[in-house]
Amino acid sequence: MIVVVSGVPRSGTSLLMQMLDAGGLSVLTDGERKADADNPRGYYEWEPVKRLAREPQAIAQAEGKAVKVISSLLWTLPSDREYKVLFLHRPMEEVVASQAAMIRRLGAAPSALSASAMAAALNAHLKQVEAWVARQTHMAASMIAFHDLIGAPGRESERIKAFLELDLDAAAMSAQVDPALHRQRGGC
Repeated sequence: MIVVVSGVPRSGTSLLMQMLDAGGLSVLTDGERKADADNPRGYYEWEPVKRLAREPQAIAQAEGKAVKVISSLLWTLPSDREYKVLFLHRPMEEVVASQAAMIRRLGAAPSALSASAMAAALNAHLKQVEAWVARQTHMAASMIAFHDLIGAPGRESERIKAFLELDLDAAAMSAQVDPALHRQRGGC
């Protein structure tokens, strides 16, 4: 079984990977993308995820571990394995605000789409991804609300532990949550 942490970029996937790591689950990460102002504790990414459509055998390295796979790449996961997907949901206004702040810090050109158009596109994407995941017989998914994770980390850690059916340290997991790192609140 492979644990997959997913969601749209800036939805809290790095936090959830940190929690799983602290809880005692091995995480698959390459450390290529270093911690920065946007993710001061690191990104917990594994570069080969981006190549799974061409190199599906690479996922064997994730067996018995957690790996971060953004929502737009979930379909590249080979169907010959079993996955438990932890899918993060964060209010789209916060996601868009966080993405915009990151783009500004990087000095990149802002999106040509308005914030509301970007949020609508991401919401439509999520509906498609969730419908696809629900049809997959090799995947079980648990939806996790970002605000629940921040507001009740102990309860959510226990819920994640139960879903994964693993002997994780829920207290160590919840201790990873730092509400001060919840910076883009999008009017919440």
